[in-house]
Amino acid sequence: MSTIVRILVGGELRRAADAALLLWRAAIGAFLVWGVSDNLASAEHMAQFAGFLQSHGFPYPAVLAPVSVWAQALCGAAFILGGLTRVAGMVCAFNFAVALAMVDAELGVRPAFPAFMLLCFGVYIALRGPGRFSIDAQLCKGKSAASDASDGTV
Repeated sequence: MSTIVRILVGGELRRAADAALLLWRAAIGAFLVWGVSDNLASAEHMAQFAGFLQSHGFPYPAVLAPVSVWAQALCGAAFILGGLTRVAGMVCAFNFAVALAMVDAELGVRPAFPAFMLLCFGVYIALRGPGRFSIDAQLCKGKSAASDASDGTV
């Protein structure tokens, strides 16, 4: 088998999978933190977000706005660091499933795509785990085979 074929279809790229997952986690995490930073820094922006939630029929928007904002910020930090990543994935998936159902789905495919991708990423990372380059993997070193970080199942 030629080198090019071995690299492209023979699994040689698998060695970089954890590095790619780290890049993906960092990009998604940074996007989530950046996306809510204005709400964290400004009570006025948080109030505007609560008004947005109210206009879309959310109950208790003054409570749900900070819950959603903090959930996104903490999920973003967890993805970047690779700590509590599976839990963060579940929270992220839930948050963006609600966003899709309550707001984005009625906007059409293109506007709903970011929320859908964040939902998909949340499900993926909750099921797969963060990979080797993560706090979770470091904490699970030497544990049972069920939490073996070398196969990305932390």
